[in-house]
Amino acid sequence: MSLTHLIDTYCASWSDQDAERRRALLLSVWSDGATYTDPTAHADGADELLAHVAGIQARYPGARIVRTSPVDVHHDIARFAWKFVLPDGSSFPEGLDIAFLDADRVRITRIIGFFGPLAAI
Repeated sequence: MSLTHLIDTYCASWSDQDAERRRALLLSVWSDGATYTDPTAHADGADELLAHVAGIQARYPGARIVRTSPVDVHHDIARFAWKFVLPDGSSFPEGLDIAFLDADRVRITRIIGFFGPLAAI
């Protein structure tokens, strides 16, 4: 699996409305014990992350995560920009995720997410 496909599969796991498909997508790229952290949540493992995503999907039915940049990687750490798109096409400010990868770059071991653009100095 290419790194871009790995990240796109992860994004698709946030976007799929069906809980079983969402789980299958996430488990195909998520390492055992991987963690997710953003300004509003921390999840240990796939089950906690899936519960968090289900809550987001319940609040914003039909919303999806769209990758908006190439995937940049070094030393098994990737970064990519994304946006949260609502069914009417509107979106929240973009975010940036930092993904830590296993040594083979086939699974995510940790995600750290940031919301919105960086402030100017």
